[in-house]
Amino acid sequence: MTRFLALAVAALTLAGPARAQDVVRLGNLKFAHYGAVSYMKDHCGKFGLKVEEIVFPKGIDIFPAIVKGEVDLAASAADAAIANRAGGGRIYVVAGFAKGGARLVAATDAPIKSVADLKGKKVGVARGGAQELLLLAELAKHGLTWSDKPGKDVLLVYLPFADLNQALMQKQVDAMCQSEPQSSQAINKGFGRELLKPYDTPLGEPVRALVMTEKLYKEKPDVAQRVIDCFVDSTNKFLADPKFAEKYVVEQMFKGQITSQDYKDAIANSPFTHDITVEHVQTTTDLMVKYGVGKMQRPPKAQDWVKLDLLQKAKAKFDK
Repeated sequence: MTRFLALAVAALTLAGPARAQDVVRLGNLKFAHYGAVSYMKDHCGKFGLKVEEIVFPKGIDIFPAIVKGEVDLAASAADAAIANRAGGGRIYVVAGFAKGGARLVAATDAPIKSVADLKGKKVGVARGGAQELLLLAELAKHGLTWSDKPGKDVLLVYLPFADLNQALMQKQVDAMCQSEPQSSQAINKGFGRELLKPYDTPLGEPVRALVMTEKLYKEKPDVAQRVIDCFVDSTNKFLADPKFAEKYVVEQMFKGQITSQDYKDAIANSPFTHDITVEHVQTTTDLMVKYGVGKMQRPPKAQDWVKLDLLQKAKAKFDK
């Protein structure tokens, strides 16, 4: 027995210590269409990674954490990422992860049948998200002016995503441009009705961006590639198994706070993807400049910081 024990010890010694998992800190938000990104923390072990998820109240809160070196990878609205890059943020867009994800919702009993009817009304929106840019593009398309102070056609009321539904329910605003699944919840609970999905402007359907620090991309290229491999594989699992995706988002992310119908309605309006284009990021940048979103002194050129090489390699492995 002693001889066998000695052989076993020798074998372990020759094998060396087990490889430690590389840690990647992920900044994320609590929305239905961020589900595949959230799932990475449970899925990336097979890629030799330990993903530590940090959930933030809103997208613009993630970027100070990136600057402090507390986050390596983040899920974000493209416009929040663009504003950060314009301010000197050392990040790259490396993938997309969801399309759409917003509705313009009016109070059920409000006399609002079209965007033009928003004149003289209060409209709630979260500052710095895709919803703000979508709302402003819609107002501009219909010839309406806006401000967060009285005096324009539409009075904007800036609130966190979590407070918008309550503001609509309590008549503090007449309408809201809201994310998913909160906009679907407002409709399903009866205090809101869809005015439109605001995708009929030059922006089209907004694509949410997965961003990575330049530090991770440049200094740990192997880890960076495995992160995107895991992201593509996670997304593909959600796309291939909708029931699994629903169960994960409803039970794990939202702890039963949303219903199955809320989830289905939300994802119908914000499908998972992993694609994004340089052209879409540039169009988003141009519209931000046009409407004064982000107040950028030096708008970044998308071609300089949208890096899709890792995504292309991951898709070649897993999209078959």
